Amino acid sequence: MKLVYDVDAKVKDMGFLNTLVFALQQLLAIMAATIAVPAIIGNNMSPTAALFGAGVGTLVYLLFTRFKSPVFLGSSFAFIGSMFAAFAGGVSMAVGYLGLILGAAFAGLVYVVLAICVKFVGVGWINKLMPPVVIGPTVAIIGLSLSGNAVGDLSKGSVLAEGVPTASPYVALICGLATLFVTIIASVYGKKMVKLIPFIMGILAGYAVAAIFTVIGTATNNAALMVIDFAKFEAMKWIPDFTFLTAIGGVAEIDAAYIGTVAVAYIPVAFVVFAEHIADHKNLSSIIEKDLLTEPGLHRTLLGDGIGSFAGSIFGGCPNTTYGESVGCVAISGNASVATIVTTAIMAIVISFFGPFATFLSTIPSCVMGGICIALYGFIAVSGLKMIQGIDLNQNKNLFVVSVILIAGVGGLAVSFGKVTITSIACALILGIITNTIVGKAKED
Repeated sequence: MKLVYDVDAKVKDMGFLNTLVFALQQLLAIMAATIAVPAIIGNNMSPTAALFGAGVGTLVYLLFTRFKSPVFLGSSFAFIGSMFAAFAGGVSMAVGYLGLILGAAFAGLVYVVLAICVKFVGVGWINKLMPPVVIGPTVAIIGLSLSGNAVGDLSKGSVLAEGVPTASPYVALICGLATLFVTIIASVYGKKMVKLIPFIMGILAGYAVAAIFTVIGTATNNAALMVIDFAKFEAMKWIPDFTFLTAIGGVAEIDAAYIGTVAVAYIPVAFVVFAEHIADHKNLSSIIEKDLLTEPGLHRTLLGDGIGSFAGSIFGGCPNTTYGESVGCVAISGNASVATIVTTAIMAIVISFFGPFATFLSTIPSCVMGGICIALYGFIAVSGLKMIQGIDLNQNKNLFVVSVILIAGVGGLAVSFGKVTITSIACALILGIITNTIVGKAKED
């Protein structure tokens, strides 16, 4: 879609209050995934610290990219296996937390080395290795591979009994679909400001429906109607539990063997995520119609991603990465202003210290976020498919490349070597590159 606000749009162009609303929309888009990673890892990791770290990491990324790349960095799911490895072997909490920071440092070092190589070699080889026929379907896979998560969330509430949602899947589905359709209506039929904040409109509508069901369920003691877990407000914290505060106590306990274990767990994954980094920035480039791999340059986006990830891990323990949800938000809202991303990062940092609001965000039920993510992930997939519009798919050499990538990605092809997993996106991209190398020089029919 045509951008309403370009990358260079300032706060004065959008208005201060409007900028805050746009930033809140970005925050809502990335919130669920960002706080989900520490919840999955456990070990008393703080979701609000992860949110703080994501804000810090994003600001670092923007500094390195000269404020020319409008995307938010959030907790990376690719490193979940690596993060578990930091706590393996019965190590103390302090050692595990220190392992998280060391691991992020190793991953960041990989990005620094890659950035140096790209700086001297250039990005021409990337465009030859990954032309639109390869990168287009790969970007589509980023959205399609997440579709199962979005659809799965549609039937889940946030109230749990023995780890299982208590709400009826049909009640949750009503809340999720209400979110989705209000988002669509706001984006398509909305006027002026409403058209620019469809996610906020959708989430508020879905949350309101879920709250009504929950109140009725509580009054009638009917667990099937309890969608929102308001009990989270009873256990809310005002100050995040920063990773480095606990990690300090583990310095005297670590040894070379543990450091080696962490390095082996993180470094290979960083190389895998490199492929996804390129795909994300190719996708964002197509949306803003500016080649980010050229300006500010792939070496800068790599440095920003790597060092920003390390900075975020110091506070929250989770390595960060550019978020597809953020890219989707840019595409749907038409707001690519970096000023909005800066405001979002600052807002994430501030909100992490404001217990009630951070807790409110964490109470947004899965079904509501599922409704939002159907739109978000769908836009990512479609933006990838748009990249291959100008490619002649009547030519078998092009058809095979696209087919291999789509099927490998949608099918979930992933390869594991011990603790290292090459994700379905990376596998699809690698197969696509190999296929294109084999058939790329063939004559057209």
